[in-house]
Amino acid sequence: MLPSAAVFHFPWELTSGGVQDGQSVRTFGRLVDYQPEESTATLLTQHASQEHRVLVHTLLVEPFNPILGAQYIVLGETENIEGVGVAVRARVLNCVDGVNIALLQKAIAEQRNFFEEREHKQGDAAQSVDAT
Repeated sequence: MLPSAAVFHFPWELTSGGVQDGQSVRTFGRLVDYQPEESTATLLTQHASQEHRVLVHTLLVEPFNPILGAQYIVLGETENIEGVGVAVRARVLNCVDGVNIALLQKAIAEQRNFFEEREHKQGDAAQSVDAT
């Protein structure tokens, strides 16, 4: 069975516990640490004067040629690790260095608005069909 489609989550949403265990997610951040012997990497993002770190398990995407300081997008499933918080088990880990992070955040927000409006319109259409 295929996993559900991954939804973009901001790193600060992951670190605040806003996702369920096993949920497919996409997120981003600057690679600040890679431990090949443990198959882990750490992505860092700054938001509202706070740093948010996301632990990424890289076992499924190795061999992995890390570029420390570069921007990465990760696609994978979340898992709660006691004492650490939420980690992402990566299925895809792509270097996207040079991407405009402010525009990426804006695009994510616009995509969310589109999906919310579409769901709202579908809900209204379903209610009008039920009423007739």
